Amino acid sequence: VRSHKQDEDIGYIRISQFNEETSEGLRSAIQKFQQEIPADKFRGYIVDLRNNPGGLLDQSIQVVNSFIDHGEIVSTRGRTADETQRYNARASGDISRGKPVVVLINGGSASASEIVAGALQDHKRATIIGTRSFGKGSVQTIIPLGGNNGALRLTTARYYTPSGRSIQAKGIDPDITILQDVPDELKGKDDTKGEASLKGHLKNGEDEKSGSQAYVPPDAKKDKQLIAAADVLRGKFKPQNTAEQSKPAEASKPKVPN
Repeated sequence: VRSHKQDEDIGYIRISQFNEETSEGLRSAIQKFQQEIPADKFRGYIVDLRNNPGGLLDQSIQVVNSFIDHGEIVSTRGRTADETQRYNARASGDISRGKPVVVLINGGSASASEIVAGALQDHKRATIIGTRSFGKGSVQTIIPLGGNNGALRLTTARYYTPSGRSIQAKGIDPDITILQDVPDELKGKDDTKGEASLKGHLKNGEDEKSGSQAYVPPDAKKDKQLIAAADVLRGKFKPQNTAEQSKPAEASKPKVPN
């Protein structure tokens, strides 16, 4: 987890993967911003999950819980009803003091990243900006075969967002889709194929979705998604073209059962 103040009024938090230290790193960053940025000037948080391939489920749950104090965060569902597991927020977990949140995702955001983006989107706790995520929404169990015979990777369940959306082979669609300006030498190479394009992937109905852009400019001044995130928090965002249209909130964010 890396973090810094952006123009003295926004807390930027970059999560590159979900490991054992992620949630603690996030909470430390949030508390640091609360100490350093006066409450009346603090516009909110940008949580950057772009090209984050995922990691530990429990860490993604704790990250979401840092921004909400009730309700479901994610569920895993197997073949039968008794295999369903639901993970809920704890009231003591939310330390964000209600400040607005923008989450950045792209075609390289997968698994635990999609759990975070989907939960905060369903709870209407964050605005999601970028491009559609990867679509890795399956729970896999590794079974050693003994000796030196390797291991068997078995898909045992799927991840669902609080409103009941399956992430598998569909991903999370952002509230505001923004494409980056890709250098000519990288055009055609910057997109991820997505889970739905992988041979032998777990199918998820008729409306599977392919990958999307995963390029992030090394120069923050050219990062259109990051700039848009700051503009949203400051109330200055104006869609520039059809690729940057925000979906109506009610249509894009299903109601979440309590």
